[in-house]
Amino acid sequence: MALSPSISLRQTQSLVMTPQLLQSIRLLQFTHFELEQFIASEIENNPLLEREEKENHEAEPESQGWSESGTDHAQSMAERLDSSLENVFPDDPGQREVIGPDLSAQWRSAAGNGLHPTGEGDWNLEAIAAAPITLRAHVREQIALAFREPALGLLAQALAEGLDEAGYLDADLEEIAARTGADAHMIESVLRTCQQFDPPGLFARNLSECLALQLEARDRLDPAMQILLEHLDLLAKRDFQTLKRLCGVDEQDLIDMLSEIRALEPKPGMRFSTSTADPVVPDVVVQRGADGGWTVELNPQALPRVLVNESYFAAVSARATAEERLFLSECMQNANWLTRSLDQRARTILKVAAEIVRQQDAFLMHGVRHLRPLRLRTVAEAIDMHESTVSRVAANKYMLTPRGVFELRYFFTTAIAAADGGDAHSAEAVRDRIRDLIDEERADAVLSDDAIVDVLRRDGVDIARRTVAKYREGMNIPSSVQRRREKKALAGMSA
Repeated sequence: MALSPSISLRQTQSLVMTPQLLQSIRLLQFTHFELEQFIASEIENNPLLEREEKENHEAEPESQGWSESGTDHAQSMAERLDSSLENVFPDDPGQREVIGPDLSAQWRSAAGNGLHPTGEGDWNLEAIAAAPITLRAHVREQIALAFREPALGLLAQALAEGLDEAGYLDADLEEIAARTGADAHMIESVLRTCQQFDPPGLFARNLSECLALQLEARDRLDPAMQILLEHLDLLAKRDFQTLKRLCGVDEQDLIDMLSEIRALEPKPGMRFSTSTADPVVPDVVVQRGADGGWTVELNPQALPRVLVNESYFAAVSARATAEERLFLSECMQNANWLTRSLDQRARTILKVAAEIVRQQDAFLMHGVRHLRPLRLRTVAEAIDMHESTVSRVAANKYMLTPRGVFELRYFFTTAIAAADGGDAHSAEAVRDRIRDLIDEERADAVLSDDAIVDVLRRDGVDIARRTVAKYREGMNIPSSVQRRREKKALAGMSA
């Protein structure tokens, strides 16, 4: 059979991922913080974009639900009060200053006047509050008092630079010796002095040494306690029988020793930590409606609003060169795309959240035990979207409900079959049931995984033992043997 070149026409369909389409997909899965950073970058690079200035009242959020919560607007309130809001709340600085003028001047002159950055005369105490003391600053003060010789003080400063946030020494002593020219004996001597600093436990090189320093400061580091600290791995396994034999103590003495260890601080440097966890900003707010249904709204604080300055575009384009008009045209296209994409993102999140609320109505009413098994495909088919779109919306988006703040992914759980052939159970609801069973068990009646399986099957949950073990380990709950040892020890401590 001979091969020869030929020309033919064919029609095919394919999805072309344009840069703007890819950017829209990225916008959908951005967290609130990432979205704010992206918008700030776009505003910086695009002269036609600007943030919408917030008025004295918050903009009405987009909402979707089965009941509308009525709100009073400023105009209706003014009509009922027979006055405007400006008259009800006077904006006279002379009337607002209710403290004495002399004292007010003193407060406002402290710490750079304590004025608000706007310069409008509003002061706040946060602007004049003392800065928190850091761990290294606290250690430097003690170094200055503990070492009179400058050389020893410099060695102590070198050790202090190796402290981590928890107060542990994370530095190589041999490297410090090579860098400073000091011998190992001198460095060990300086380290031993630094380990007497307040709070006890600083400059420890491991957890055992940290606890030993604290017990030493309390004059409680006897030989039995030292052996216990050398075998913290057995303590983690709740192997109390072996610990009693190694330490040469009876059960009551071991209980007393464990009680002392529980009172110690495993991370003494954390009291100086100034870092705070970033608060979760919910993207969606779910509230109970007046008619008993649920109102689903977008959170205005998590809803970025940008405007396209068309008047500026028209004014500049009139006297711009051809190259400048091309640049402005691209800026206008990008600005319009961004505003449309943000609007589409908000509507998509609201649509997915509203369907989740509809599916998980029983959870909102009665709690986690009534959480239904839910798949991404179920929600996608209900709202006529692609499953991947729902997956992107559910990632890193949060919903504020009367039962707390939950990530949207929390509501998507696998199904566990019912023992009686009824409705399937949510995996999260089963995990909660396992947690409750273990919390309620007594020291003399600890449930094994097999026993938990039997209890769940009596409650109508068809579950395997390995699944119970997997859920238990996922919740960091030890085995029944370890729990029995721990509960007996705790019972002895409280006796």
